[in-house]
Amino acid sequence: MRAPCTAIAGVTALLLSAGPTGAQWLNQPSPGTPRLPDGKPNLSAPVSRTADGHPDLSGIWSAGTLDYYMDLAHGVKPGDVQLTPWAAAVRKQRMDRDHIDDPYAFCLPLGVPRIDLRSEFKIVQTPSLTLFLYETYVGMMFRQVFTDGRPLPKAIDSEPTWLGYSVGRWDGDTFVVETTGLRDRGWLSTREAHPHSDALHVTERFRRTDFGHMNLTVTIDDPKAFMKPWSNTIPMTLHPDTELLEAFCDNQLAIMQHFRNDPPPPEPPSPRD
Repeated sequence: MRAPCTAIAGVTALLLSAGPTGAQWLNQPSPGTPRLPDGKPNLSAPVSRTADGHPDLSGIWSAGTLDYYMDLAHGVKPGDVQLTPWAAAVRKQRMDRDHIDDPYAFCLPLGVPRIDLRSEFKIVQTPSLTLFLYETYVGMMFRQVFTDGRPLPKAIDSEPTWLGYSVGRWDGDTFVVETTGLRDRGWLSTREAHPHSDALHVTERFRRTDFGHMNLTVTIDDPKAFMKPWSNTIPMTLHPDTELLEAFCDNQLAIMQHFRNDPPPPEPPSPRD
């Protein structure tokens, strides 16, 4: 029996818009954290640096608001985000179906850069590899950002993945991460349902402004989905004295067993090169 779209959409919204989860080891002091006289973390303290002189990005971070997760273009001038006819058609189909086809509602990964904006993530920084550990409802996930000088793989040599292939470098005090090799017909925004293609090239620029704050500037370059590249800057906040929480979407799967919905019409693949 087919359930009304609004019912499925309600279940989907419960998962997609729920607030950030809690954390383990609450109030466990983080080593090296500057303190105020009352013992609380001093989030306005200067940025700490690693042995090689680069800003130390280590710690647990989040956007603090779901505005950018719902709409990656939140605050961007409307004329700066221009969809191609293919992307506009895909977006319309997704929105006409009340967003019920979002992969995240089916316990599939969020993709890049949306995964940066949903929940807390932990940065583990080393000279040749920076790890991003994500607390998401689909389970604990990770990204490897290689800083050993390797180039991004050529498309012919890579298998498209949910989180792509990432390499990083330093531009002064800014950590620049470039990611390609992402799956076709991904989601950039939850509420606004912006699609991306397999041609997406994401550039993330992480700049820690003081101990407790960091700006993440995301640039979307996808000629199949957008008429021109566009960028947005998201403020991030540090979460000291805590740790990530294990999270899985077993409850969501149990809830969705009680609903049925007509399968979606297939989204057209992005134009071939």
